[in-house]
Formats: sequence, structure tokens, C-alpha cells
Amino acid sequence: MSTTATDPRYPIGRFERPETISSEDRTNAIATLAELPEQLRNVVDGLGSAQLNTPYREGGWTVRQLVHHIADSHMNAFIRIRLALTEDWPTIKPYDQDSWATLHDSAAPVEWSLELIESLHARWVMLLQSLTEEQWMRGYRHPESGEVSVDAATLMYAWHSRHHVAHITHLRLGEGW
Repeated sequence: MSTTATDPRYPIGRFERPETISSEDRTNAIATLAELPEQLRNVVDGLGSAQLNTPYREGGWTVRQLVHHIADSHMNAFIRIRLALTEDWPTIKPYDQDSWATLHDSAAPVEWSLELIESLHARWVMLLQSLTEEQWMRGYRHPESGEVSVDAATLMYAWHSRHHVAHITHLRLGEGW
């Protein structure tokens, strides 16, 4: 049985890093990152405050927290890639995403994070489209995950984009919104 059918935490399955990453994989990942702002805006369009404050699954974050989490996570990812491109395999600092999701600003209007994601992804896509083969092979060290190349990080955050849009999509379908 697939993860999708049995685990609402992973509606599109877990991220699996391929052994080799092709230029086509990179192009597809960049396209996904470029599409996220519009997809995310569309999937939350028309949701009222009560719906935005509904957890996407039992024990999960609310839709509002999820949108803010995407902004937080992708800001960190963008900075990590910039560090990887300008330093020699820097060790990055992880953050406690669950604690971040409970900070006071997680109650902010989702529009704030939607606007942030739109601008962030425009810059991120512009940067990724400019990379040379050598730059794709650069990376950073994550204290918990080990070495992560720029191309692997790009694929991972493309997955992350689809993963969270799917959370909201599945909630809307399940609730009939």
C-alpha cells in the first residue's frame, strides 16, 4: 500500500533524493518553484478565517500555519543556497519548525506570507536559472542531514512545495470546500 493512501502527513509520498540529478530534473524543479506562489494562492482562495484556522490533518498545523511555514522554510532554503554558492560547504543552522509555527506571527493574515513567497520565489527562480554546472554541485552541510548539494536542495524544495499544496488540496476536498 502506498504512503499516499495510508499517511496523511505525506499525501504525495516522502521526498526521495535521486542518485543522479539531470538537467531535466533541475528544470522541472525550477518550474515547480516558479509555479508555487500561484498554486498556493489558488488553493487558499476563498477560505474564511475558520477554514484557515482548521488543521490540515488531525494533530497537524492549521492552513494558516502551513502557509506561514512555507514562507519560513523557503526563506531558510533560499539563504542556505546563497550560502552554498558563496562559501565552501558551510554548515547551516537548523531551526525548530514546530516552535516557529507557534510564534505570535503565525496568526498573521496569510496574504502576508503569500506576498513574501511570490517575491522570494521570483528571486529564487532567477538565481537558479543562472547557475553553472559547477554551481549546481556546490552545497552546504546540515548538522542533521549531512551534505546537501544545491541541485538536491532544489529538488527537495520543489517536493516541499507540492507536498504542502497537496495538504491543503486534500483538506479542501475532504471538507467539501
